[in-house]
Parts: sequence; structure tokens; C-alpha cells
Amino acid sequence: MKVLILRFSSIGDIVLTTPVIRCLKTQLEDCELHFATKKGYASILEANPYIDSLHLLEDSLDQLIGQLKKEKFDYIIDLHNNLRTRIIKLRLGIKASSFYKLNYEKWLMVNFKINRLPNIHIVDRYLDTVAPLGVKNDDKGLDYFIPEKDEVEPDWLPDTHRGEYVAYALGAQHNTKRLPLHRMIELCDRINKPIVLLGGKEDVENANKIEEFFLRRESGEQYEEGLAELNKKTLIYNACGKFNLNQSASLVKGARYVFSHDTGLMHIAAAFKKQIFSIWGNTIPEFGMYPYQTRFTVLEKKGLYCRPCSKIGYNKCPQTHFMCMNGIVFDFYLP
Repeated sequence: MKVLILRFSSIGDIVLTTPVIRCLKTQLEDCELHFATKKGYASILEANPYIDSLHLLEDSLDQLIGQLKKEKFDYIIDLHNNLRTRIIKLRLGIKASSFYKLNYEKWLMVNFKINRLPNIHIVDRYLDTVAPLGVKNDDKGLDYFIPEKDEVEPDWLPDTHRGEYVAYALGAQHNTKRLPLHRMIELCDRINKPIVLLGGKEDVENANKIEEFFLRRESGEQYEEGLAELNKKTLIYNACGKFNLNQSASLVKGARYVFSHDTGLMHIAAAFKKQIFSIWGNTIPEFGMYPYQTRFTVLEKKGLYCRPCSKIGYNKCPQTHFMCMNGIVFDFYLP
């Protein structure tokens, strides 16, 4: 049976499809498994041994559809269910199962705080899509495969971080899913262990400021209210913008604990069964994208009249107070 999976973005969403990939490949007899995604996300799947072939969307959807038609698939698993994937299904004209996105339920929750969301993780809803093929959850969790060339060696890190360290993935696609800078600094001080800061080029500015804060020795400088009393003993290694995604995943793999906003590296950490401290702002775990089948602690401010304000996020807080992040109590213990 020749099967095509569709999921074009983004990092976390693609990682969350990996149980579907594995279960299809291992449970369907003679399954030839193909996956279509955007070219920019190919590195997430290139080393996955359960995928026989990747098809990459670049500039032209028509070009991709032309490639897919030549493959003569028996079945399509649509785990994105957007306009582009609907066009692909229509043009290929073969049997398909499509992921139900809960758009109406999320709209009710965001706009009226009416909770009609099912108490089920998105991975299990993805797996419902392949149930017609007789495929079941094998309960092995998420997968993430790092190419050998991207495994980070211990001597790539400073001496202070070659033993036990904590990974903090400080990025997020939207600002309202990310702690403000002064709270990132407060969190790092609260962790009080060697920390590796992880993120892309867009996170470098914040990471540099965190690093600089903990390197300061002058006592006369003025800091934001609430930060002056911090002990500034946290050891920071700023890896933001210095490593590709697979190398960042390798650093996550090597960490004792992982702190992360609602972002892709959180799901990569879950694939490695890490203990995760998951930080939530304008979005909520009830949307079904909390860490999957691993030990985790949710850090959030409950009871706000305005939360969730979006199913995705904003550039800035619509209410201006940003209490969903400013009000979080960092109540945790790291032995």
C-alpha cells in the first residue's frame, strides 16, 4: 500500500505527526510511506527511518502536485487540512482521511471562554485519522532522529556545561507565547544551574541580553524593578543562532531538564522523554498540544478573564498588561 502524509508546517506540528508515521509503517503490511512538507522543514524528517520518500513544497504547488500524481498513491492522510492540502486531495482524486482541527471549538474558547474542547492530545486526534486503516497507537510516544553529523559533542560546550545542564528554549512563533525579557532573566536565576539558551537567529537579541545580565559585575547599574536583588550566579551558555535545528535537538537530548515556551523544541524534548517545564502565555494546554507521554510541569497563570486570547498568538498583548506571562509564579524544584 502506497500512502502519502500531508503536513506542511511547522516544527512542533510535524514532530507531533511522528507516531502516525511510525504506526503506519510498522502496522500496515508492505507500506510504502511518503511525506509532503515544506522544504524548510525537511531536516526534521530526513533521518526518519520510517519514511520512504519526502516530497518538498518550494514555490509552486502545481509542481508538487505534478510530482505526487506520478507516484500513484493508494491513500492520503491529511494531517494539515488547509486550502493547499484540500487542493492536493482534489487534484489527486484518491481516497483520503483528514484531520479534524477543532476550529469551532477553539473559536468558542477564545471568544466566549466556552470550553467544548475534547480532553485528548492532538497526537491521539492525528491517530484517529488513520484508524480507518486499522492503525492503532503503539504508545511509544514521539520520535526525533538526529543525523550523526548533527550530534553535538560535549567538547563543543564550555567546561561549565559539560556535565549536567538545563536547556531553555526561549523562542516562540509569537511574542505573546514568549516570556518578556525581565521574566526570562528571573526564570534563569530561579533555575540556578548551568543553562544552555536555545533558539534561532530571531532569539539572539534576547539571549545576548540574558547572557550580559549574568556576566555583569558592576553594582551601580540600574535594572528593571524586581531584578536588582537577583544573585546573578546562573551560568549561561548562549547557543541561540549558533546551531541548526538538529544540533539544537542534540543539545535538548543532552539536557537534564528542559524549560520551553509552547514551541517546537518542547515537542522535540518530549520525543527524548525529557522532564519538561512548559511555559504557557496566551495559549492554553487544553488546546491539546502539551508535552506528549513524558513527565512535565505546566507553568501558567490560570483564572484570567482574557485567556486564551488567541489559538495562535499576537505580536503584543491585546490588553496591554500581559498578565498571562507577567503573572506566572515560577514554582518548581530542581534536585
